[in-house]
Amino acid sequence: MATLPLLLHLLWEASPWARAGAATAAVVLVWLAAWTLEWAWWTPRRLDRALRAQGLKGTRYRLLTGDVRENARLNREARTKPLPLGSHDIIPRVLPMFHNAVKENGTNSFTWFGPIPRVIIPDPELMREVLSNKFGHFGKPLFSRVGKLLANGLANHEGEKWAKHRRILNPAFHHEKIKRMLPVFATCCADMINRWENSMSSKEPSEMDVWPEFQNLTGDVISRTAFGSNYQEGRNIFQLQGEQAERLIQSFQTIFIPGYWLLPTKNNRRMKEIDREIRKILHGIIRKRERAFIDSEGTNDDLLGLLVESNMRESNGNAKLGMTTEDIIEECKLFYFAGMETTSVLLTWTLILLSMHPEWQEQAREEVLNHFGMGTPDFDNLNRLKIVSLKSLFFCSIKCRNY
Repeated sequence: MATLPLLLHLLWEASPWARAGAATAAVVLVWLAAWTLEWAWWTPRRLDRALRAQGLKGTRYRLLTGDVRENARLNREARTKPLPLGSHDIIPRVLPMFHNAVKENGTNSFTWFGPIPRVIIPDPELMREVLSNKFGHFGKPLFSRVGKLLANGLANHEGEKWAKHRRILNPAFHHEKIKRMLPVFATCCADMINRWENSMSSKEPSEMDVWPEFQNLTGDVISRTAFGSNYQEGRNIFQLQGEQAERLIQSFQTIFIPGYWLLPTKNNRRMKEIDREIRKILHGIIRKRERAFIDSEGTNDDLLGLLVESNMRESNGNAKLGMTTEDIIEECKLFYFAGMETTSVLLTWTLILLSMHPEWQEQAREEVLNHFGMGTPDFDNLNRLKIVSLKSLFFCSIKCRNY
């Protein structure tokens, strides 16, 4: 206790500037403590009461972490048990936290992602209202600084910025432009199948883990359609984005502490390093492509070429009307992120289902062979397929051989 009077005495004897600095620091500390208490406790408590007053039930809020640790624990437990092949009940395996929340609290329930509640909305009409957002009541969720390292493009923007980016991006995803990318899809799939053939024995049955194969296929397709002749650099970006996604998931499984991203942890340092590497590669590719267009040597056969062309045409020399290089980098990162796991997971699950139902293999193979024989499918005739839809384009591209 003797130290407090001594400290006050030293402050009193100090210079006016020192006393002012100490007072300012004390005010900042008090403000920071009050803000943290409001963010981590009072606001979640008010939201909890408001949600329950509307008839929703949910998990109990835990200071700072919410259900993050429980979610990580349930995910680990779910993955220790094999999924029965005869069952299509994948929710307990894929989303065990939400499965338990609905089971215990009903369909209209909520969980906690740190101090932020996540409401489960099963009603299609309510979902339509939220997604349409006609009256501006539902804003997009705010990405944390660490979350923006993965992608901060069109999906996160709102208002005028969203409208501008959407207007510039639209031409790159026009139906006719996508049709021109079909040969790239076919080439990537054919390369993969040839690699499979060379690695398998012709005398005895062979096994292959298709999950990493489909991840490589997805990366190859995205890299070639996004960057054309620069696809080798694109593959490097794909691998870095994959590591970034894994590290982001790790960071979300830790305690929610304001400013945690600023701490020099091993994971934080590596995430920043990956971000710098990706930006450096993309910045170099974009600058080369912009110079090529200015010199009338550019090509618009890939996503980046279409994006750069559309951006230069839209801006017409006025930087405010177009996207900056940083904006284009973020859109390229988002393109990778959106197609990175989704397509490879879909293909893997499709093969699992086909292996469970060989009769559908026969029907799909027969349909494709009847329409295309052993040739490469063309885009216009894909609509004639009934069993093998456009979502199953992969099976057309590999010419439906019997593997």
